[in-house]
Amino acid sequence: MLAAIGLDERQEAAYRALVAAGAAEVPDLARRLSLPEADTERALRRLEQQGLVAQSSSRADRWVAAPPGVALGALLTQQRHELEQAELASVLLAEEYRAEAAEEPAVHDLVEVVTGASAVAHRFHQLQLGAQSEVCALVTGKPIAVTGMENESEERASERGVAYRVVVERDVLHLPSGIVELTAALSRDEQCRVVDRVPTKLVVADASLAMVPLTGRGAEPAALVIHASGLMESLMGLFEAVWRDAMPLRLGSDGVHEENGPGADPTDLEILSLLLAGLTDASVAKQLDLGLRTVQRRVKGLMELTGVTTRLQLGWHAYERGWVARAPR
Repeated sequence: MLAAIGLDERQEAAYRALVAAGAAEVPDLARRLSLPEADTERALRRLEQQGLVAQSSSRADRWVAAPPGVALGALLTQQRHELEQAELASVLLAEEYRAEAAEEPAVHDLVEVVTGASAVAHRFHQLQLGAQSEVCALVTGKPIAVTGMENESEERASERGVAYRVVVERDVLHLPSGIVELTAALSRDEQCRVVDRVPTKLVVADASLAMVPLTGRGAEPAALVIHASGLMESLMGLFEAVWRDAMPLRLGSDGVHEENGPGADPTDLEILSLLLAGLTDASVAKQLDLGLRTVQRRVKGLMELTGVTTRLQLGWHAYERGWVARAPR
């Protein structure tokens, strides 16, 4: 619990034991901690440097604990000050970075090459931790350096309010680890969808920074980190295309399930069929004895469900997914 102020387990245990005892000699404290006397004395010397313990004025081999409210309070105040300074430095660096990015970047500055499994994994987590609004990801069933969606940074980003849209390959649904990760993601209200195959593993933060693998299995893992550019826009377009074609996943009482249908009731599909037959919104409303706003609201809901922006795209998706049958020629 006191690691945040720089104490390791032994030092914390020694301080706690000394607080409980009030004062103790090294041999006695070593027995309480089940540690060699040399290790116990080293821990006490470190605590002395932190102002948490002191040698007794009456006996040089006797140690006493400083009052926790005073000693720990001083350390916490120092930690807060250091964090404030670090936060200020972070803000200044971010402003400097934005100012530099506002200028026309050199071509070689738009792409980074990251080599090595640990370096790739670190950059992957760093990208998510730096996200402010949304992370989009395509997840394959055969990860190279990063195991599926399982990473602490995803959970931490989600807790900060960062939205996630994730498309996984169907193979992921057959992996025990994949089901565990998807269950956790859906329980955090992340949006997850599934397709038979994704074209590449991809993660995009705030539509401004992306990461894609550079090498296949058998070679040293490497990845490209792409900054805001035309290439970045193309990658985001690729994600949106895959997202539109993917089927939503939901978390039921008995696990993760793929939405086999459109998630709409028969009235929605009747409206869609009539619109595809050429009727106007007003005509559909009259034929189905519905209000015009009701028809428009349901159509908007179907568009949001499929991730499309036009009714033409909605019609194409309706035919492709078998929601409505093609009229015979």
